[in-house]
Amino acid sequence: MLKKSPVATSSRHRLPAWLKAPLPSGESFFRLRSLVRQHRLHTVCESASCPNIGECWGKGTLTLMILGDHCTRACRFCDVPTGPIQPPDGDEPRHVAQMLSQLNLNYVVITSVDRDDLPDGGAGHWAETLRQVRRLCPELGVEALVPDFKADVAPIETVCRAQPDVFAHNIETVASLQKRVRPQCRYDGSLKTLKLAAQRFGMITKSSLMLGHGETREEVVRTLNDLRDTGCRMLSIGQYLQPTRSHLEVVEYVHPEVFAEYRDIGKELGFDHVESGPLVRSSFKAEQQARAANI
Repeated sequence: MLKKSPVATSSRHRLPAWLKAPLPSGESFFRLRSLVRQHRLHTVCESASCPNIGECWGKGTLTLMILGDHCTRACRFCDVPTGPIQPPDGDEPRHVAQMLSQLNLNYVVITSVDRDDLPDGGAGHWAETLRQVRRLCPELGVEALVPDFKADVAPIETVCRAQPDVFAHNIETVASLQKRVRPQCRYDGSLKTLKLAAQRFGMITKSSLMLGHGETREEVVRTLNDLRDTGCRMLSIGQYLQPTRSHLEVVEYVHPEVFAEYRDIGKELGFDHVESGPLVRSSFKAEQQARAANI
């Protein structure tokens, strides 16, 4: 039986002790930040105000964000701004590959904003970025954390043919809360995107779920089952934190013991790896997750 977790107030300043993260510091953090600025790149670590930026950058790992730093969608949990949208930077794939070639990394996560303004949703740009990275960094493990591409087969195939080691797409929340949390996305569409990548194109797939929006335990377990049915092999589960007062308020701060029990349930369902905890984000400890899946 899962334990009852404490319910939070709406105040963003009354965080439980388990949600405190250290401030960014250290030589590796500042070196990575300098390279990101030098190559005019965007990272979801910064754009989405990730609480793990200090830990991840301090260990020399980061999540790059391509196709700009403004999104065509307006998910109510996300700190990435919406519009105005600029045309894709044709030099970006090369810049990404060049920067990664300067780092001593074993694994990198590349993600992007949604680009519903583009006919292919940005899939061609994605594929070129992956090809350039493969060319300059042939030994680097690459995880592509992609949009849903509206569950369209052609752009999903375009990305898969560029051969990332992991094809990741985040379902974010349970079915009943999709319209409230990410109104321009569809639960079934996300499942279809993951299923196409895994079952039609043979990709190792991964997804992520945020808790604290008011979901029930039964809904969380049902979502884990739905993800496994697509062939999804890796899962991240973390706590939603309100980025600003204009975003959705936190309904519940879920206790670490409950995250641990969800991790155990995920393992029982057959996921290769489940990373579950209050400060976990989709790319947190991505290299360790990939290693657990024998990548």
